[in-house]
Amino acid sequence: MVETQLRARGVADERVLHAMATVPREEFVPRWLRDRAYDDQPLEIGGGQTISQPFVVAATLEAACVRPEDRLLDVGTGSGYGAAVASLLAKEVFTVERLRDLGRAAERRLHRFGFTNVTPYVGDGSLGWPEHAPYDVILAGAAGPRLPDSWKCQVRDGGRIVAPVGPTGQQRLMRWTRTGDEFANEALFDVRYVPLVGEEGFADR
Repeated sequence: MVETQLRARGVADERVLHAMATVPREEFVPRWLRDRAYDDQPLEIGGGQTISQPFVVAATLEAACVRPEDRLLDVGTGSGYGAAVASLLAKEVFTVERLRDLGRAAERRLHRFGFTNVTPYVGDGSLGWPEHAPYDVILAGAAGPRLPDSWKCQVRDGGRIVAPVGPTGQQRLMRWTRTGDEFANEALFDVRYVPLVGEEGFADR
């Protein structure tokens, strides 16, 4: 996976590549999909949610320029895979999941595999997690209609937000960098994510 899906497609950050090689992805997918855990595609994990394809996880982390001293907010815990990989790059990871069953299962999984610097929470990720702000990095595993104002308030000066934006089938992964009260944005590449549901996202259907 690391050589053929990540390095060969341009992911060059060695810390990211090492983290991707370290986390056992097969432990974060349903048991009946373990033989497909390293496929270059997203996989269903229940509740209408997915675990992102390895390349997207790695490219997102690389774009966020995660440093060892960073505090990181992960929106959309899902199976916990993204938070687990991020935890090997950042000092602390705070992760929010909207669906209680998924969130609790991810919490147990992260604890079982010793990712002790990850703090999970069940709630509306479109609102971030203000109690632990400010963050150096905010990452999102779901696409909203726009960048939530709550996230902009919770990222520190110099911080980065990497998140997909747009409706189903028309999404672009974006990176915002905060300088004072200004946010410079950069389009990275087209993606396909589940919708960000919540007060500052899409309505639950």
